[in-house]
Amino acid sequence: MVIATLAGVAAALALGVWQLDRADQKKAMQRAIDERGREAPLATAALPSAAEPPAPGLEHRRADLAGRWDVAHTVYLDNRVMDGHTGFYVVTPLKLAGRDEAILVQRGWAPRNAARREALPPVATPTGDVRIAGRLALSASRAYALGQDAQGGPIRQNVDLAAFQAETGLRLLPLVLLQTEPDGATGAAPGAGGVNGADGADGLRRHWPPPAVDVHKHYGYAFQWFALAALILGLYVWFQVLAPHRAGRAARADESADEQRHA
Repeated sequence: MVIATLAGVAAALALGVWQLDRADQKKAMQRAIDERGREAPLATAALPSAAEPPAPGLEHRRADLAGRWDVAHTVYLDNRVMDGHTGFYVVTPLKLAGRDEAILVQRGWAPRNAARREALPPVATPTGDVRIAGRLALSASRAYALGQDAQGGPIRQNVDLAAFQAETGLRLLPLVLLQTEPDGATGAAPGAGGVNGADGADGLRRHWPPPAVDVHKHYGYAFQWFALAALILGLYVWFQVLAPHRAGRAARADESADEQRHA
Protein backbone atom coordinates (compact mmCIF):
# COMPACT_ATOMS: atom_id res chain seq x y z
CA MET A 1 0.00 0.00 0.00
CA VAL A 2 2.85 2.38 0.83
CA ILE A 3 4.56 1.67 -2.50
CA ALA A 4 1.30 2.13 -4.44
CA THR A 5 0.61 5.42 -2.66
CA LEU A 6 4.10 6.78 -3.27
CA ALA A 7 3.94 5.75 -6.92
CA GLY A 8 0.54 7.42 -7.43
CA VAL A 9 1.60 10.64 -5.70
CA ALA A 10 4.90 10.77 -7.64
CA ALA A 11 3.12 10.17 -10.98
CA ALA A 12 0.49 12.85 -10.31
CA LEU A 13 3.13 15.38 -9.20
CA ALA A 14 5.27 14.63 -12.27
CA LEU A 15 2.29 15.15 -14.58
CA GLY A 16 1.43 18.42 -12.81
CA VAL A 17 5.00 19.69 -13.24
CA TRP A 18 4.90 18.62 -16.90
CA GLN A 19 1.74 20.68 -17.45
CA LEU A 20 3.42 23.71 -15.85
CA ASP A 21 6.38 23.18 -18.18
CA ARG A 22 4.00 23.02 -21.14
CA ALA A 23 2.47 26.32 -20.02
CA ASP A 24 5.95 27.89 -19.92
CA GLN A 25 6.62 26.59 -23.44
CA LYS A 26 3.34 28.06 -24.68
CA LYS A 27 4.15 31.44 -23.10
CA ALA A 28 7.55 31.38 -24.81
CA MET A 29 5.78 30.55 -28.09
CA GLN A 30 3.41 33.48 -27.63
CA ARG A 31 6.34 35.82 -26.98
CA ALA A 32 8.03 34.55 -30.16
CA ILE A 33 4.82 35.04 -32.17
CA ASP A 34 4.45 38.59 -30.86
CA GLU A 35 8.09 39.42 -31.59
CA ARG A 36 7.94 37.99 -35.12
CA GLY A 37 4.73 39.88 -35.78
CA ARG A 38 6.51 43.15 -35.01
CA GLU A 39 9.37 42.44 -37.43
CA ALA A 40 9.40 43.90 -40.92
CA PRO A 41 7.64 41.76 -43.57
CA LEU A 42 9.87 39.43 -45.58
CA ALA A 43 10.28 40.14 -49.27
CA THR A 44 10.12 37.54 -52.03
CA ALA A 45 13.89 37.25 -52.31
CA ALA A 46 14.29 36.66 -48.55
CA LEU A 47 12.37 33.37 -48.55
CA PRO A 48 14.35 30.10 -48.56
CA SER A 49 14.56 28.02 -51.72
CA ALA A 50 12.43 24.97 -52.33
CA ALA A 51 15.44 22.76 -51.55
CA GLU A 52 16.06 24.27 -48.11
CA PRO A 53 14.22 23.33 -44.93
CA PRO A 54 12.41 26.33 -43.46
CA ALA A 55 14.16 28.05 -40.57
CA PRO A 56 12.14 27.78 -37.33
CA GLY A 57 12.13 31.55 -37.02
CA LEU A 58 10.13 31.98 -40.25
CA GLU A 59 6.87 30.59 -38.88
CA HIS A 60 4.42 33.40 -37.98
CA ARG A 61 6.60 35.98 -39.77
CA ARG A 62 4.81 38.49 -41.97
CA ALA A 63 5.64 38.44 -45.66
CA ASP A 64 4.92 40.71 -48.63
CA LEU A 65 5.34 38.64 -51.80
CA ALA A 66 5.11 39.43 -55.50
CA GLY A 67 4.17 37.00 -58.24
CA ARG A 68 1.38 35.57 -60.38
CA TRP A 69 -1.43 33.21 -59.43
CA ASP A 70 -1.33 29.69 -60.85
CA VAL A 71 -5.11 29.40 -61.07
CA ALA A 72 -5.05 26.01 -62.80
CA HIS A 73 -3.79 24.37 -59.63
CA THR A 74 -6.24 25.96 -57.19
CA VAL A 75 -7.66 23.51 -54.63
CA TYR A 76 -10.56 23.89 -52.20
CA LEU A 77 -10.11 22.47 -48.71
CA ASP A 78 -13.47 21.12 -47.62
CA ASN A 79 -15.33 21.38 -44.29
CA ARG A 80 -13.63 24.56 -43.07
CA VAL A 81 -15.50 26.84 -40.69
CA MET A 82 -15.23 30.62 -40.53
CA ASP A 83 -17.53 32.96 -38.60
CA GLY A 84 -19.76 30.01 -37.76
CA HIS A 85 -20.33 28.92 -41.39
CA THR A 86 -18.97 25.88 -43.23
CA GLY A 87 -17.28 26.22 -46.58
CA PHE A 88 -13.89 25.97 -48.30
CA TYR A 89 -10.42 27.32 -47.73
CA VAL A 90 -9.19 28.39 -51.17
CA VAL A 91 -5.53 27.49 -51.76
CA THR A 92 -3.66 28.64 -54.88
CA PRO A 93 0.07 28.48 -55.75
CA LEU A 94 1.73 31.86 -56.26
CA LYS A 95 4.55 31.78 -58.81
CA LEU A 96 7.11 34.07 -57.24
CA ALA A 97 8.45 37.00 -59.22
CA GLY A 98 12.09 36.62 -60.24
CA ARG A 99 12.23 32.98 -59.14
CA ASP A 100 11.39 29.63 -60.70
CA GLU A 101 9.57 28.60 -57.52
CA ALA A 102 6.10 28.95 -56.06
CA ILE A 103 4.52 29.11 -52.64
CA LEU A 104 1.10 27.83 -51.66
CA VAL A 105 -1.17 30.63 -50.49
CA GLN A 106 -4.17 29.95 -48.26
CA ARG A 107 -6.12 32.79 -49.76
CA GLY A 108 -9.29 32.83 -47.69
CA TRP A 109 -12.67 31.24 -47.03
CA ALA A 110 -15.58 30.87 -49.43
CA PRO A 111 -19.10 29.54 -48.70
CA ARG A 112 -20.32 26.21 -49.97
CA ASN A 113 -23.39 25.72 -52.15
CA ALA A 114 -25.77 23.80 -49.88
CA ALA A 115 -27.89 22.58 -52.81
CA ARG A 116 -24.97 21.49 -55.02
CA ARG A 117 -22.16 20.38 -52.75
CA GLU A 118 -19.83 19.64 -55.66
CA ALA A 119 -20.17 23.19 -57.03
CA LEU A 120 -17.11 25.39 -56.60
CA PRO A 121 -17.55 28.92 -55.22
CA PRO A 122 -16.83 31.82 -57.58
CA VAL A 123 -13.45 33.34 -56.77
CA ALA A 124 -12.14 36.36 -58.68
CA THR A 125 -8.44 35.87 -59.37
CA PRO A 126 -6.26 38.53 -61.06
CA THR A 127 -4.30 37.28 -64.06
CA GLY A 128 -1.44 39.77 -63.87
CA ASP A 129 1.26 40.53 -61.34
CA VAL A 130 0.02 40.80 -57.78
CA ARG A 131 1.44 41.55 -54.35
CA ILE A 132 0.25 39.35 -51.49
CA ALA A 133 0.54 40.18 -47.79
CA GLY A 134 0.19 37.46 -45.19
CA ARG A 135 1.64 35.37 -42.39
CA LEU A 136 3.94 32.39 -42.97
CA ALA A 137 3.03 28.90 -41.72
CA LEU A 138 4.65 25.50 -42.08
CA SER A 139 1.59 23.91 -43.69
CA ALA A 140 -1.90 24.67 -44.88
CA SER A 141 -4.90 24.13 -42.64
CA ARG A 142 -5.37 20.46 -41.80
CA ALA A 143 -8.64 18.74 -40.90
CA TYR A 144 -9.17 15.22 -39.61
CA ALA A 145 -9.58 12.80 -42.50
CA LEU A 146 -10.44 9.10 -42.62
CA GLY A 147 -8.10 7.22 -44.93
CA GLN A 148 -6.06 8.69 -47.77
CA ASP A 149 -6.99 11.99 -49.36
CA ALA A 150 -8.15 11.77 -52.94
CA GLN A 151 -5.66 13.37 -55.34
CA GLY A 152 -6.30 15.16 -58.60
CA GLY A 153 -9.64 16.83 -57.85
CA PRO A 154 -10.18 20.46 -56.89
CA ILE A 155 -12.07 19.61 -53.66
CA ARG A 156 -9.90 17.97 -51.01
CA GLN A 157 -9.81 17.48 -47.28
CA ASN A 158 -6.13 18.38 -46.91
CA VAL A 159 -3.16 19.21 -49.09
CA ASP A 160 0.35 17.84 -48.52
CA LEU A 161 3.19 19.99 -49.86
CA ALA A 162 5.39 17.13 -51.07
CA ALA A 163 2.52 15.26 -52.73
CA PHE A 164 1.15 18.44 -54.30
CA GLN A 165 4.58 19.32 -55.67
CA ALA A 166 4.89 15.87 -57.29
CA GLU A 167 1.36 16.17 -58.68
CA THR A 168 1.73 19.64 -60.20
CA GLY A 169 5.42 19.69 -61.11
CA LEU A 170 5.84 23.03 -59.31
CA ARG A 171 8.91 23.75 -57.18
CA LEU A 172 7.12 24.61 -53.96
CA LEU A 173 8.71 26.37 -51.03
CA PRO A 174 8.38 24.40 -47.74
CA LEU A 175 6.10 27.13 -46.42
CA VAL A 176 2.53 28.33 -46.81
CA LEU A 177 1.35 31.93 -46.76
CA LEU A 178 -1.90 32.74 -44.94
CA GLN A 179 -3.11 35.73 -46.91
CA THR A 180 -4.28 38.53 -44.62
CA GLU A 181 -5.06 41.31 -47.10
CA PRO A 182 -6.81 41.47 -50.48
CA ASP A 183 -4.73 41.10 -53.64
CA GLY A 184 -2.94 44.25 -54.68
CA ALA A 185 -1.46 45.12 -58.03
CA THR A 186 2.35 45.16 -57.97
CA GLY A 187 3.51 48.58 -56.90
CA ALA A 188 0.10 49.57 -55.51
CA ALA A 189 -1.43 49.33 -52.09
CA PRO A 190 -3.84 46.43 -51.55
CA GLY A 191 -7.46 47.20 -52.12
CA ALA A 192 -10.06 47.04 -49.38
CA GLY A 193 -13.77 46.90 -48.88
CA GLY A 194 -15.38 43.67 -49.97
CA VAL A 195 -19.02 42.74 -50.28
CA ASN A 196 -21.18 40.18 -48.49
CA GLY A 197 -18.75 39.98 -45.58
CA ALA A 198 -15.74 39.37 -47.83
CA ASP A 199 -12.44 41.10 -47.23
CA GLY A 200 -11.79 42.06 -50.86
CA ALA A 201 -12.91 41.96 -54.47
CA ASP A 202 -12.08 38.25 -54.71
CA GLY A 203 -15.04 37.47 -52.44
CA LEU A 204 -12.96 35.67 -49.79
CA ARG A 205 -13.02 36.12 -46.02
CA ARG A 206 -9.75 36.17 -44.13
CA HIS A 207 -10.73 36.16 -40.47
CA TRP A 208 -7.92 33.82 -39.44
CA PRO A 209 -7.95 32.95 -35.74
CA PRO A 210 -4.71 33.69 -33.87
CA PRO A 211 -2.48 30.71 -33.09
CA ALA A 212 -3.92 28.86 -30.08
CA VAL A 213 -1.68 29.06 -27.03
CA ASP A 214 -4.13 27.90 -24.30
CA VAL A 215 -1.86 28.60 -21.32
CA HIS A 216 -4.75 28.56 -18.84
CA LYS A 217 -5.73 25.09 -19.98
CA HIS A 218 -2.35 23.75 -18.83
CA TYR A 219 -2.68 25.53 -15.49
CA GLY A 220 -6.06 23.86 -15.03
CA TYR A 221 -4.62 20.43 -15.84
CA ALA A 222 -1.71 21.04 -13.44
CA PHE A 223 -4.13 21.94 -10.64
CA GLN A 224 -6.07 18.71 -11.28
CA TRP A 225 -2.92 16.57 -11.10
CA PHE A 226 -1.71 18.27 -7.92
CA ALA A 227 -5.18 17.88 -6.40
CA LEU A 228 -5.12 14.17 -7.30
CA ALA A 229 -1.73 13.79 -5.59
CA ALA A 230 -3.13 15.46 -2.47
CA LEU A 231 -6.22 13.22 -2.61
CA ILE A 232 -4.14 10.03 -2.88
CA LEU A 233 -1.96 11.10 0.04
CA GLY A 234 -4.99 12.17 2.08
CA LEU A 235 -6.78 8.85 1.51
CA TYR A 236 -3.68 6.95 2.55
CA VAL A 237 -3.32 8.97 5.76
CA TRP A 238 -7.02 8.56 6.52
CA PHE A 239 -7.39 4.85 5.90
CA GLN A 240 -3.91 3.70 6.96
CA VAL A 241 -3.15 6.04 9.87
CA LEU A 242 -6.12 7.96 11.25
CA ALA A 243 -8.85 5.36 10.82
CA PRO A 244 -6.83 2.51 12.46
CA HIS A 245 -5.80 4.89 15.25
CA ARG A 246 -9.40 5.87 15.91
CA ALA A 247 -10.51 2.26 15.73
CA GLY A 248 -7.80 1.30 18.27
CA ARG A 249 -8.85 4.06 20.64
CA ALA A 250 -12.46 2.98 20.38
CA ALA A 251 -11.51 -0.65 21.06
CA ARG A 252 -9.45 0.35 24.09
CA ALA A 253 -12.31 2.48 25.39
CA ASP A 254 -14.70 -0.49 25.02
CA GLU A 255 -12.29 -2.76 26.87
CA SER A 256 -11.95 -0.24 29.67
CA ALA A 257 -15.72 0.06 29.94
CA ASP A 258 -16.10 -3.75 30.10
CA GLU A 259 -13.48 -3.96 32.84
CA GLN A 260 -15.29 -1.30 34.86
CA ARG A 261 -18.60 -3.13 34.50
CA HIS A 262 -17.03 -6.41 35.71
CA ALA A 263 -15.19 -4.75 38.62
